[in-house]
Amino acid sequence: MNHKIIFHIDVNSAFLSWEAVYRLRHLGGKLDLRAVPSAVGGDMTKRHGIILAKSISAKKYNVQTGEPVVDALRKCPNLILVPPNYELYEKNSHAFMEILRKYSDVVEQYSIDEAFMDMTGTKSLFGTPVAAANMIKDEIFRELGFTVNVGISSNKLLAKMASDFKKPNLVHTLFPDEIEKKMWPLPVRELFFVGSASERKLHSIGIRTIGELANADVRILKSIMKKHGEVVWNFANGRDVSVVEAVPSENKGYGNSTTLSFDVTDAETAKRVLLSLAERVGIRLRKEKARIEEVSVGIRYHDLGYSSHQGVLQTATNITKEIYDHACVLFDQMWDGRPIRLLGIQTGRVSKEDSDRQLDLFDATDYQKLEKLDQAIDSIRGRFGADSVVRASFLNQDKIDHIGGGISREKRSVDYRNEKVE
Repeated sequence: MNHKIIFHIDVNSAFLSWEAVYRLRHLGGKLDLRAVPSAVGGDMTKRHGIILAKSISAKKYNVQTGEPVVDALRKCPNLILVPPNYELYEKNSHAFMEILRKYSDVVEQYSIDEAFMDMTGTKSLFGTPVAAANMIKDEIFRELGFTVNVGISSNKLLAKMASDFKKPNLVHTLFPDEIEKKMWPLPVRELFFVGSASERKLHSIGIRTIGELANADVRILKSIMKKHGEVVWNFANGRDVSVVEAVPSENKGYGNSTTLSFDVTDAETAKRVLLSLAERVGIRLRKEKARIEEVSVGIRYHDLGYSSHQGVLQTATNITKEIYDHACVLFDQMWDGRPIRLLGIQTGRVSKEDSDRQLDLFDATDYQKLEKLDQAIDSIRGRFGADSVVRASFLNQDKIDHIGGGISREKRSVDYRNEKVE
């Protein structure tokens, strides 16, 4: 019987690494961003001014992922900032995954820059797990130019924990008989699924290391943290029964939100933003042949307060106008007039089967016509680009993208003619 062998592969400083390699290999750059204090950061003028990735050198100045760019520059005035480029990231991610699939037919993409692999039974093909991990790591560097860490264990949790050990460009094991030595001495915050709130609760009862959590009384943990207490206790003991899934599980909801570059203070503008979000959600639903029965709208105000409201439709739908109309009703029921910083639409009760529409004597809407209209627009945009069809309400204005949410337009690509490449 083969014992499970699971790999977790994580790209080191992915966004920054991918940008560095592109500049060196394709733009004639001489400076390797990975070797100097540098970071990928959003546009501060559009409220996306946070650090998305940073170099190891930047870590020495305590530059943190997720912190405002202005704070990072205060810590490190010489920090080199480069803009995000999600088209580049997606190409690198695809190439990264293609290499992994050469070694295993069971690869689960966990995020854009990390994946799990089930390598059980591959010893006769690639040698020991450590030898195979080094083979994968070295091929990625040789072919694509960036480095990865590989964690090896008998389950996904421990493999992921191992890949977070010393970086970059290293292979680490964390099998059950290594937990006490390698994992238990670590601060409890480094355990997967332990966030800042959980860390505070654990500190309040004197638990500061993963080992102390593993040896704690699970009944006390459950009394303080409910079900989550039992989950992290099992994780601290290296227990995880999840499997590597090559086929992603079906989406349980579709949604998008957008942080606005200005405070919205009138309903007309807010509803234009909702239309742009409904457009994106509708496109995604139709692409995956899905329909939804539940719509919710979320608002984050300028003072960072948040509220949301949801409702259920009579019939499952993927029609943009129907999603938008319902979102507007929810918005009108909820908005209290405060300036709006973020708007979002989320959906639920997803189904993949066509359902008969429930007739309503008081509703004369031709839903079949609306479905055919959406399909036609999707087809045109698929052939000629997202901007080939734009609703009239978005003409002659440039503050709101006509297809909102997801990766914002300014983050999707970079015009390198405007960038200083050293």
